[in-house]
Amino acid sequence: MSADPVADYVTALAGALRGPARVKSAMMREVHDGLTDAVEAQTRAGVPRAHAARHALREFGATDELAPLFQRELAIAQARLTARVVGVTAPVLVVCRLLVHTASPGADWRLGALAAHLAAVATTAGLLAVTALAATGPLTRLLPAPHRLPRAVAWTATAASAGMALAALALAVVSALSANWPLTSLACALAAVSHGAVATSARSCRECARAVNR
Repeated sequence: MSADPVADYVTALAGALRGPARVKSAMMREVHDGLTDAVEAQTRAGVPRAHAARHALREFGATDELAPLFQRELAIAQARLTARVVGVTAPVLVVCRLLVHTASPGADWRLGALAAHLAAVATTAGLLAVTALAATGPLTRLLPAPHRLPRAVAWTATAASAGMALAALALAVVSALSANWPLTSLACALAAVSHGAVATSARSCRECARAVNR
């Protein structure tokens, strides 16, 4: 315990939350500033600082009562972040598909199947991004974000990430057999990078979704 009950409270609350670091930091800064202002207002009125801090914290609420509310906001923020990451990878997968198509002028069935797979994953990624961003953006002025949205985004992104990993693995194998290996190797690298980005964000989204349901 430090000499500052407000700082201890904010640290305890932050430790109970999972979510995007920047959003979480902004939330905790707002909580700290609000509590500090409440304490200062009471001390100016002549209340001893220790008593003022205890009163402000009691009025604000216990961390275990407030954590679920903050966690819900963080889960929505992480869902939006994951949707943005997936949305960025969709055009990259389209580029991969074009590279594969260019590399198979003779209609090699292996590359044709990969092109179809990449097109399907890109479509899924694009739909996920548009739906999630709409549901957590302007539509929230009219309707609350669906309670299960973070979980849905997390697992859909996980599935898209698995599709990217499969594409990268298949491209690595096909590249060794393709006459146009530079193109297929580039497509493989892009698919692998996309997988890494989406997998990392999807994992964070799953952690946030689990924290909401604790």
